[in-house]
Amino acid sequence: MLGVGVGFDTLGAGQLALHEPEGEPVVHVIADSREGWCESVDLLLRSFLLPNQRRVEFDYSQIRPAGTPIKRFGGTAAGPGPLRKLHGSLRGLLDQRSGQPLSSTDIVDIMNLIGKCVVAGNVRRSAELALGLADDKAFLQLKDPDVNPDRMGPDGWGFMSNNSIVAEVGGNYDHLVDQIALNGEPGLVYLDLMRSHGRLMDPANNRDYRAKGLNPCAEQTLEDHELCTLVETYPIRHETVDDYLRTLKAAYLYAKAVTLLPTHWPESNEVMTRNRRIGCSASGIAQFVEDRGWTELRTWMDMGYAEITARDVQYSEWLGVRESIKRTSIKPSGTVSLLMGVTPGVHWPEQTTYIRRMRFRVGDPMIAVFESAGYYVEPDVMDPTHTMVVAFPTRGPQVRSNREVSVWEKVALAAALQHHWSDNMVSATFTFTPEERDQIGPLLHAFDGQLKTMSFLPMAEGGAYQQMPYEAITNETFEVMTAGVSRIDYAPIYQNGVEPEGDRYCSNDVCEMPRPTER
Repeated sequence: MLGVGVGFDTLGAGQLALHEPEGEPVVHVIADSREGWCESVDLLLRSFLLPNQRRVEFDYSQIRPAGTPIKRFGGTAAGPGPLRKLHGSLRGLLDQRSGQPLSSTDIVDIMNLIGKCVVAGNVRRSAELALGLADDKAFLQLKDPDVNPDRMGPDGWGFMSNNSIVAEVGGNYDHLVDQIALNGEPGLVYLDLMRSHGRLMDPANNRDYRAKGLNPCAEQTLEDHELCTLVETYPIRHETVDDYLRTLKAAYLYAKAVTLLPTHWPESNEVMTRNRRIGCSASGIAQFVEDRGWTELRTWMDMGYAEITARDVQYSEWLGVRESIKRTSIKPSGTVSLLMGVTPGVHWPEQTTYIRRMRFRVGDPMIAVFESAGYYVEPDVMDPTHTMVVAFPTRGPQVRSNREVSVWEKVALAAALQHHWSDNMVSATFTFTPEERDQIGPLLHAFDGQLKTMSFLPMAEGGAYQQMPYEAITNETFEVMTAGVSRIDYAPIYQNGVEPEGDRYCSNDVCEMPRPTER
């Protein structure tokens, strides 16, 4: 409900039996808060997962109506509708199944349905990564529309998670190749490497032996209840390595400082205090390679890692805290790298001219602002009731496009960063053309033990994917799309500079200091 990504596994499958709630129902009044929504779902799940529980009925009367402003969190309320729908979906999933084991499918469905509710909650987005076993056929088929049409249909929920399997170095995953070639899933997560190694050029240290999984974008190893602490840098924006090292010092200090802040979860505070894990990332890597070469990149990454390591030793002693268990990552990036005018993470751009699509909740005031400026806005085909999609025609860095780079070069670049830079993970999605489908199997074998995660995605042909985040377009299409676009006027967002009654000091976008007479 905080709008953060969540990673989870299905290892609890078969560990619990479902129960039918008994006795007179107990009525629970749901508090009008994020905690209230969470508590209601907790009570409902417990009534089916623990024995001798009473059936729970809910009173939604305290939840503010749809459209009511949320002063401190931003946006407007969605009303009780999404939560009511979630409760109904969970009951439909678990009811009348007494004695049956909780399955991996149940676990993923529960998490996906909760994620869909969070998105419909009208303020935050949601991202999930589900980890399953390589021999779990039901898990592997969750996104097959022929097997699970309801999950993957217009009103489905299966799209809420990226699904990956727990892989091991030396394992044979040829049985997954055809499915990966079809839709890009499952991804492979080498949990053994994540636990045993930092950078793969360094010897095994087994410092991360408690690791349970990773964040949804797969750039950060995590223990249970652990949070990401990420910061992004842009080596291509620096003329010299010395200048970049100064930036890395600032980036490190920011990330380390964030680990000093407590969360509202004691379990998270405990693991964050023990690990102090951070992820200093770099973007514009493909751009750097094309401009300055692979050898220069390896030199900068090695020197950069040494700089961050030395700073961590120095400042951890000064602060009186533990050195970070891991310090570097490669984020997939996206919007942030676009704002900086560099290529995202280790990826080559879809094309130098493309459409960048962004999703907003229905009713977000930004939608009217974009429409007024002439941008194309349409409902999300996967969630038209709650989400709108805005298309931004974009021109990016002048480098080779995604289609001009072989899948082997893409994997090799990610492996170089896993070797020389990232002691957490390199988040990369290796796109491939139809002609490269038969290369997935050889790639899995050739780079076994050189990456901690691997994820593939077939390139769209003839508009096969609707509303893709990135879609290549011609210069002519770009000119047509931008012909009616004007400068964005943000004034309506800030109500001509006057904030709503009751909003003081800091909101989502601005901070207002009190006037002297108000102190």
